[in-house]
Amino acid sequence: MSNTCSSVYSSDVAGFEEDIEVHAAIARTVSSDGPYKLSLHSGSDKFSVYPAFVRQTRGLAHLKTAGTSYLEALRTVAALDPDLFREIYDFSRGHYEEDRVSYHVSAQADRAPGSVGDAELPALLEQFDAREILHVTFGSVLKEARFRNRLMGLLREHPEHYAAGLEKHLLRHLESFANRGSQ
Repeated sequence: MSNTCSSVYSSDVAGFEEDIEVHAAIARTVSSDGPYKLSLHSGSDKFSVYPAFVRQTRGLAHLKTAGTSYLEALRTVAALDPDLFREIYDFSRGHYEEDRVSYHVSAQADRAPGSVGDAELPALLEQFDAREILHVTFGSVLKEARFRNRLMGLLREHPEHYAAGLEKHLLRHLESFANRGSQ
């Protein structure tokens, strides 16, 4: 059985490390009963806290990438089918307030850019509020056959494009783990 715990992080890396140190000690204590691992939620600024997370967990870490894999799929959509991406983005902005209730998030819909040109669509995935809105609403988007079928069809038609973006993104995640938090 795999278990996880959560902690709210709010730009205080030293405070995060102190907090995660306690959770990691608990995980190491109970890990003889099974793999008890700590996990960072995708909403966190994981890259800034990865070194502390890796140091403190000493391998008892769960690297969650499903949400970010979805966002990389959207990056493919933004590059290859701007109209579909724009439809998904508009839908997501409209569903964010409802979908966010099950997450601890801080994006604000009014801070996410409204209409942007085709060339700027991929940049929405770098803008904090837009990215978090797209991330949090993935379930609502994928429940809609009109989006799911077109998105999946595009990924099937262009697997090399999606794979290249996904590889780059996952390597960025794994790099901190490979360095074992020595940064």
